Amino acid sequence: MRRTALLVSAALFTTLLPLTAAGPASGADDPAPVSVDRFEGEVPFARPPAEGLFTWGGDSDDPPALTPTARDDAPEGEKVLTGAYDISGYGGFTHDFASAEPAHDWSAHKGIRLWWDGRNNGRKIPFELKDGGANGEASELWTTSFTDDFSGWKQIELPFTDFTYRTDYQPVGGIDHILGLTETWGYSVTLPVGGKGEFAMDGVELYGKADQSLRASVTTDAAVHTVREGGTAAVKISVATTGSAPLDEPVTVTYETTGGTADSGQDYTPVSGTLTFPTGTVSGTSRTVRVPTLKDRSAEPAETVPLKLTVTGAKAPAETPQVVVDAHGLPYLNRELPVSKRVADLLSRMSLAEKAGQMTQAERGAIGNGGDVAAYALGSLLSGGGSTPTPNTPQAWARMIDGFQLRAQATRFQIPLIYGVDAVHGHNNLAGATIMPHNIGLGATRDPRIAYRAGAVTAAETRATGIPWDFAPCLCVTRDDRWGRAYESFGEDPALVESMETIIQGLQGAANGKDLKDDDKVLATAKHFVGDGGTGYGSSTNGTYTIDQGVTKVTRQQLEAVHLAPYQNAVDRGVGTVMPSYSSLDLIGDGQGPVKMHARADMINGVLKDRMGFDGFVISDWNGIDQIPGDYASDVRTSVNAGVDMVMAPYAYKDFHSALVAEVRAGRVSEQRIDDAVSRILTQKFRLGLFEKPYADTSGAAKIGSAGHRAVARQAVAESQVLLKNTDGLLPLRKSQKVYVAGSNADDIGNQSGGWTITWQGSSGDITPGTTILEAMRENSARLTYSKDASEALTGYDVGVVVVGETPYAEGVGDVGNGHDLRLSAADRAAVDKVCGAMRCAVLVVSGRPQLIDDEALAGIDALVASWLPGTEGDGVADVLYGRRPFTGQLPVTWPKSEAQLPINVGDASYDPRFPYGWGLTTLTKVPQGGAATLKALGIAARAAEKAGAEEAGRALVTKARLIVQREATGAGITEAVAKPFAEADHLLLTGRYGAAVERLSAAYRAA
Repeated sequence: MRRTALLVSAALFTTLLPLTAAGPASGADDPAPVSVDRFEGEVPFARPPAEGLFTWGGDSDDPPALTPTARDDAPEGEKVLTGAYDISGYGGFTHDFASAEPAHDWSAHKGIRLWWDGRNNGRKIPFELKDGGANGEASELWTTSFTDDFSGWKQIELPFTDFTYRTDYQPVGGIDHILGLTETWGYSVTLPVGGKGEFAMDGVELYGKADQSLRASVTTDAAVHTVREGGTAAVKISVATTGSAPLDEPVTVTYETTGGTADSGQDYTPVSGTLTFPTGTVSGTSRTVRVPTLKDRSAEPAETVPLKLTVTGAKAPAETPQVVVDAHGLPYLNRELPVSKRVADLLSRMSLAEKAGQMTQAERGAIGNGGDVAAYALGSLLSGGGSTPTPNTPQAWARMIDGFQLRAQATRFQIPLIYGVDAVHGHNNLAGATIMPHNIGLGATRDPRIAYRAGAVTAAETRATGIPWDFAPCLCVTRDDRWGRAYESFGEDPALVESMETIIQGLQGAANGKDLKDDDKVLATAKHFVGDGGTGYGSSTNGTYTIDQGVTKVTRQQLEAVHLAPYQNAVDRGVGTVMPSYSSLDLIGDGQGPVKMHARADMINGVLKDRMGFDGFVISDWNGIDQIPGDYASDVRTSVNAGVDMVMAPYAYKDFHSALVAEVRAGRVSEQRIDDAVSRILTQKFRLGLFEKPYADTSGAAKIGSAGHRAVARQAVAESQVLLKNTDGLLPLRKSQKVYVAGSNADDIGNQSGGWTITWQGSSGDITPGTTILEAMRENSARLTYSKDASEALTGYDVGVVVVGETPYAEGVGDVGNGHDLRLSAADRAAVDKVCGAMRCAVLVVSGRPQLIDDEALAGIDALVASWLPGTEGDGVADVLYGRRPFTGQLPVTWPKSEAQLPINVGDASYDPRFPYGWGLTTLTKVPQGGAATLKALGIAARAAEKAGAEEAGRALVTKARLIVQREATGAGITEAVAKPFAEADHLLLTGRYGAAVERLSAAYRAA
């Protein structure tokens, strides 16, 4: 049956039902209700482009289970829609109309209503309409909500006038920002998060009669209009109509200045009057109301002048616009004063509530139009992974953040927001940004200079979109490849992590913070303090995670040597913020057992701030304090007293703010602790120049994704490629060779970029502009054939290249045992077997961690490359494959033989890997000749270089010795006797002990 016939028959049936609604009765001239869903089986479970109900969610376990259920108490018919849910991220269900048929016209009705079986749980249920656009999945989203604060069946009426444009997510970049209702594609219901629940729903229908207020609306150009004292604010008032039709009735807007903190006649000249938009007025017509302010020559905080609007004949603006007379004459506004004096002056003026606001960070998606920025004097906003404006462009980012900054100008002291993102390998939330290799790849370069340049590009592209704060770099020392965050680490050796911390200067500039105000620098974050890379397998208590957010059990000596070491270096480099880890620390012998890092005052206050001298501020991880045992008040008290200065409470920012104020007033958190935290936060805001320039400086936006920036990423990719095996010099390839390319990761920009790319978890496919490995190879090859599954004929080729590996994941979602393992997929193994069984072959492993390759499979592979997660610049891979650049990368982590060996790391007493830490063959470079005698001479020279402080010479000497040993070990095989001293030599090299490094390489050579 066609949809139109269903609606007609359902509407006729509905008119026969008794109206027992709890809402107001419809008027006598209202049209009959029109059924949308009765859940009697008229709407199937189906996905677009077909019509139907379908579920969705953030994680695999988030979509709810839906069932049409027969119930005696069904408000309409015999069945209702029932469901069960247990949502950790987000989830719900949608009814989309068929894309192949015309959209529905709902514009004649007042609203939509439904029956809901109340559980009286106080939970908010968002309800969303899909308006305009090409189809239900490419429309504008308009949202409202109702609260389940009743028991039993109740008919919920949702007038269309209550729906607002959704600001946190839009599937398209905005159509007209008008709820037209003439082309409606369906609706969605979002279910509550954080606890199991059940629901029942029935009888979705359109009701009532529309009036002009649904078709016309009055808007203002901004909710906040700032003006210097003595200036005149101009508030533009506009009328807009659905479909841009002229007004069919007049609209009047009466305005007056009233209320606020400014004094009428002393701070401003009061204004009042009426604007009329007569019948026939064109949509988009504007009038301007001007509000003059007065000078009184005294230093003052900002003052507000609300402009009250009373609208007849149209929908009024959602908010009363405010004129704000800027703060002026106060010492903290004087840029000539030292930062410390500006901080002290501002702090002395702030109330407890304002201080608590500075310590609060909310998610952009939680604050709607941004009014709560001023209401709670919020200090910070963030975008979580995938939380982007629409369209996802540099200009939209800047407009969005400027809009939030404008809200902060409505506060007494106009303290600017500090906006943060996880730009962990480039500005990775932004489509079109330059996506760098993940840290594991940067660690493979062994090149601090390229880490610095990668940081500089990331900072420039991030700041150009209005964002001054980056939650990077991760200074974790990864000790177990089963960890889903392994690729966030530079490697398993703290010395390697320390060597790559040049990225901090790339992000921030000079260690003293003098460059932070520049338009190409951002505040960096050292994370996750401390020990997140050392969590034990099976110790996680977070859902299905196996290792992430688990327990790091170490001696104090191990903690200092492995996990704490990189943080002192970061502090010395002037890193502006530090983020504690979700994990727990169990220090052997201290008698405390596992304690969540967000609660460890001995580590945050004692080690980080007191011993190391960290003078920046500590920001919690996403809802990180919630994992501390106890109720929410104790979570707040414990974390803040432990030294956390700002709390990331993405959707619970109101709860955190009120709890913190209550804890201070009760004397459980001292005002001194609050002042210390706020002073640290304000100091960084002043250093960033936000008080002088709160809005986005987009002068660098043209360089986002530019050829120059991509060239840096391309070089980083090339240097990160680790050549593990190269029998008879198969690589580099020659342009003239006929090449057969296969594998799941050869032509997938999403897979080669990994997690934290456009969205939190990342995704396969063409998710952002870039060059895949296959596309880059085509540019270098005269004769190339691609067959993803190796199903094309395999004869007549000189060489095969099979690009395999992982699909994207992030954090504990990628933990081994949580739906992931370290083995290639069956399809990848089949492609390798087919290609390598038919011709000489090279296998490239695109992954965030080593993949297990058994002896038999390795024997059939002529060349093996660890490509890591290179990001958007596949040309860097082709550069080394085709000899434009030499292979120079070295393993940043040990490559195991089997999962049973894990965890396996350099320095272990028993150490017998597939390839040792530091391994990496080279091309285009002649391996030095010689043996034991040559190594002895290199050792003498290395010791002399070490004594003289000649770092470059010392590294070069150790590299020569390493290449000699690799040549010998490649032929003889990598035994435990070879691997152990070989890996230890690389650690010694990184610590500047060049003579000892050559000695260990000599031991490896003798064993080979």
